[in-house]
Amino acid sequence: IGIISNPVLPRLTHLSVNSTVPIAAEVLKKAGVYDPNRLFGVTTLDIVRANTFIGQAKGLDPKTVNVPVVGGHSGVTIIPLVSQATPSVSFPKDQLEALTVRIQEAGTEVVKAKAGAGSATLSMAYAGARFAFALCRAINGESNIVECSFVQSSVTEAKYFSTPVLLGPNGLQKNLGLGKLSDYENQLLKAAIPELKKNIQKGEDFVNKK
Repeated sequence: IGIISNPVLPRLTHLSVNSTVPIAAEVLKKAGVYDPNRLFGVTTLDIVRANTFIGQAKGLDPKTVNVPVVGGHSGVTIIPLVSQATPSVSFPKDQLEALTVRIQEAGTEVVKAKAGAGSATLSMAYAGARFAFALCRAINGESNIVECSFVQSSVTEAKYFSTPVLLGPNGLQKNLGLGKLSDYENQLLKAAIPELKKNIQKGEDFVNKK
């Protein structure tokens, strides 16, 4: 099961993957059919945006750029790992911070550009299709299929967390974790965890009516 949602306004962040994946997990648990390796929060749009913005900043074709984006799928929970980008890139601190904020707030940027008349419909569809095709390839036996996804996780204190994961015939084959983070990325992680935990709890409480 792949869940995709794209909050673009602060008042809608409760509808993000950060909460909807825990909602789905709790519903599946109640039905006795929950398999953490088969439930994915699709955060691919964040990777597409990061690849595009970093590529533009460095004059690279975004198709040749890969920036892992971890954490969650709204606001400060979106953590682009520019230090792990391929090809390797670097930026002055102020530019890196500006790029990070732009990636985190890209959905709002689109809404403003459309004067509130729409959101990132096409890029969301593209990102969802990319993840679905990757999962289909893995299910069909293709090896080394890696995508970032918001899944049940023990990588951090948050019960669910997006990291690069290796996909296989039965879904999630291996969580590849965070890798080595820069000092700046560790700061972003520290800021993201409390918000993520709150979002996750909100989703679980919605199902369990606490």
